[in-house]
Amino acid sequence: MKTKITSRSMFMLWVGAAVSMAEIMTGALYAPMGFKSGLVAILVGHALGCSFLVPAGIIGYREKAGSMETTRYAFGKYGSYLFSALNVLQLMGWTAIMLIVAGRSLNSISNNLWGFDNYYLWVIVTGLLVILWLYSGSYGFNVINNIAVVMLFIFSFVMSYVIFKGGIPSDCAGGMSFGEGVETAVIMPLSWLPMVSDYTKMAESEKKSSIATWTGYFLGSSWMYIIGLATGLAYGVDDPTQVMLAAGMGVIAMGIVIMSTVTTTFLDVYSSASSLANIIKGDERRLSLVMGAVGVVIALIFPMDQYQNFLYAIGSVFAPLFAVLVTDYFIFKTDMRDTNISVEAMAAWMIGVVLYYVILDLKIPIGVSIPDALITGLVYAFLRKARSPYSGYF
Repeated sequence: MKTKITSRSMFMLWVGAAVSMAEIMTGALYAPMGFKSGLVAILVGHALGCSFLVPAGIIGYREKAGSMETTRYAFGKYGSYLFSALNVLQLMGWTAIMLIVAGRSLNSISNNLWGFDNYYLWVIVTGLLVILWLYSGSYGFNVINNIAVVMLFIFSFVMSYVIFKGGIPSDCAGGMSFGEGVETAVIMPLSWLPMVSDYTKMAESEKKSSIATWTGYFLGSSWMYIIGLATGLAYGVDDPTQVMLAAGMGVIAMGIVIMSTVTTTFLDVYSSASSLANIIKGDERRLSLVMGAVGVVIALIFPMDQYQNFLYAIGSVFAPLFAVLVTDYFIFKTDMRDTNISVEAMAAWMIGVVLYYVILDLKIPIGVSIPDALITGLVYAFLRKARSPYSGYF
């Protein structure tokens, strides 16, 4: 994708990334919290989570490097290879989840409207649409994406009206704690952390792209979570297309599912190719087409019952990664690109991964990622200051 991304296109990109059925499904997990508590947890979590994206995006803009390339500055060459591989895995996981959720919704709609029942075919069709989107290149990115997001805005407003026209859903007690709610919201923008520089490196302005990234994803993702929360409370389901079907808006629901899946999954697949290119060196466009096909295959076998554990795994890997990278870049200002690996950086990251699950059990009101990132950053700073003659870089 060799093009400059305007601030408007950057905003539209992140709104389009956020508008997805998977985010609505995640929002439905908040139903046990009740509407008021769930709403506050969603907004607080997204405000915190989107703030991770800004400094990471600034690094990519300044260095004109993709997200996984920037990890070389702190972790060295082999460290970046490890994180590239982990990022490819999580992106293929997201690709599978997006296609599964879309396949289920589209199959339900087509079965209701026309009596056509073939979940696997819908997964394959949606995957092929994503691959076609990738094949369209920069034109598809800047022009088609903006048109699709505008249409998604319109469709999503219609969906919001259908969900909320009966009033604000009633509250209920029990279930997810406030801290768990905040963390579940933080994780969603955090999952884009290993991708944000893939796009900010092509931005026209550091400041404007930072604002566009933060506001675009905050508004879009919070909106989707709130729709999911309301759907779960008012109707006891996590799929608003069922509500749309009941309201006689099945065709609109189908349009929402298809476009939201394509605009989001396109970013997942493209960034997985960018991460893979950091390891094996290849044309990103060709690699993205291959990864799109791989994503379709994984979607046919992915275990959706592990969805929430998958979200926590993302947080445990990328929150401490972010902490080390930002601490190193903005404070120590080192450049490890010509070294194999930084011992201090890898040690701090591994401590941060273990610490994430320790903090997770404490149910802290601000979630896990923020305290984990702060402590990991301090650990890395300590290791750098206390470096022994036997530590350092290889």
